[in-house]
Order: sequence, then structure tokens, then C-alpha cells
Amino acid sequence: MLSIYYGDMPEAIYNTVIFFKNTYMDDWITDDLCRKMILDVDKSIVLGPHVIDSPVLGGIAPGELSGGVKTLIAIYKVPERIFNASACGDNCAKWILKIGEIQDITINLRHLMDFGDGAFSIKVINTGQVVHSMNELLPIAGLIVR
Repeated sequence: MLSIYYGDMPEAIYNTVIFFKNTYMDDWITDDLCRKMILDVDKSIVLGPHVIDSPVLGGIAPGELSGGVKTLIAIYKVPERIFNASACGDNCAKWILKIGEIQDITINLRHLMDFGDGAFSIKVINTGQVVHSMNELLPIAGLIVR
């Protein structure tokens, strides 16, 4: 299940780019779910553990992926840590939900992320409530995030 803590969270990792740079393993990049996230968010194709074909930049190393994709991969590959996902755009929201369906994860947000029109299960740690739609999430998160 996906759990979210809104607002300042001292134990959260805020600089996910540095965390990724110092922590990632080659097999993270070639993982099937990571390949799909990279293709969807960055429109790039993983050719191997060290080369990704970007339509904008050409051949790039994993360190040159967007901050959003790096954060998604870190959330997925290191689920015991809490990452600030405010570096992610709304285009990452469906992937955060997908990761939360696969394993229990907790993220930190300092903004209102749009998780779309579909049904989901998200626990808001600040209040202990479990919500199942944006209509349920927005009034709760809106009172917390300022």
C-alpha cells in the first residue's frame, strides 16, 4: 500500500538525485518496471545498464535521467526508505500508485499530486485515514499542505 506523509519530514530523503547517484545498481536500470517507467516518463529506451537512448539527448548514462524517474526508481528499489516525491511531476503519479500496489511504500509530499480519476488506496499518515479517490484525498491533503 502507498502511504503518504504531507509536509516537512526530517527522515525523508529530499535530494533523491544524490541518493540515486551514490546508491543505484546496474540491475535497477534493466528491471522491467524501471524500463517501463523510463520509457513512459522520460520517453527513453534502456539499451543496457549503462546506456539509455533519449530522444532529446541521444545516448545517456543512468545519472542523466530526469529527477522524477530517479525518484521513482529509488522508491521502488529501496522501499524501506522514505523519499520526497515532490521532485516528481504528476506524470509520475500512476507509477507511484503502481509501486504501492506491488509493495508497501511511504513517500513524502509537499504539494498536492494528482493521482488521477481512478480508484486507489492511499493512507494519509498525518491523519491515519485511507482514501480511495482524489475526491477523498484533496480535502484532507489540502488542509495539511499550505
